[in-house]
Amino acid sequence: MPETAAAPASKKFSLQQYKTEVHVDWCPGCGDFGILSSIQQALFQLQLPPYKVAMISGIGCSGKTPHYIDTYGLHTLHGRALPVATGAKLANNQLTVVAVGGDGDGYGIGAGYFLNSGRRNIDMTYIVFNNGVYGLTKGQASPTLAKGLKTKSMPDPSIQEGINPIAVALGAGYTWIGRGYALDVKSLVSLIVQAINHKGTSFLDVFQTCPVYNDLRTKEWYAGEDIGRTRIRRLDADPTWNPVVADASSIEEIVEKKTRALHASYESGDNLAVGVFYSIDLPTYDDQLATKVPALKEHPLVDLPLYQRDVQPLFDELA
Repeated sequence: MPETAAAPASKKFSLQQYKTEVHVDWCPGCGDFGILSSIQQALFQLQLPPYKVAMISGIGCSGKTPHYIDTYGLHTLHGRALPVATGAKLANNQLTVVAVGGDGDGYGIGAGYFLNSGRRNIDMTYIVFNNGVYGLTKGQASPTLAKGLKTKSMPDPSIQEGINPIAVALGAGYTWIGRGYALDVKSLVSLIVQAINHKGTSFLDVFQTCPVYNDLRTKEWYAGEDIGRTRIRRLDADPTWNPVVADASSIEEIVEKKTRALHASYESGDNLAVGVFYSIDLPTYDDQLATKVPALKEHPLVDLPLYQRDVQPLFDELA
């Protein structure tokens, strides 16, 4: 008799275990639903124990994400998701830390943290919900809305240039950089899995539709219904595209990979690149810290004994 194929191993954690019972109250048709589903499916595919994952968010519509994912979570202050995520990872290096925020949260008030988090290369992931507007505060232009554009909630077109998050990330030193599209969940799940698996600081910018306030970049616009083809271009569809730096000691290769990624990031209009733009393996901040504090190699900081110290002299000095 022919041999029968072995049944696939069952997963320890179900997809439902990454979901909470909290009602998701985003507006109907919001791209946030696609990102939320993608994060949950990515955690499920990776089979990460929910109690070993920490979701950190800032303020805005995206800030509600930890409420809907059944892991540890912290809803922090506007623009402060990254420093809080940094603290969480350094306190417990056994956690998988994922920070989330919107384009206003991350590229506006949190811009300084966005820049400096790339320099450190802490082993964590940052996902930005990028819709070009401040959705929670009624649709003002965010830092990513291009100059001259006017959404239906704006009295006049924007008079400031929009920033390029991929270009900023390349300059800041993020070691994994990608971009996805909220309504292409299958591809977005793959990108999130890659981002979390990368050892270092991963940054994923996500084109996200806001059906209430951004009437310019709608799902119909991304689908290219007016031009007869999608405006989304997948980088991995190009057989010559290779974002991975093979030799991290080669300045020439790093410059070549970053330059090509930079060119792709500036494509606009009818040709928006998504996928992995850049990837390099470099020593993480966490690992370098552990070489200075050997105890961190065996135990996370939260498990190390804290010794009682007399801080009264410090108080006396400040009095």
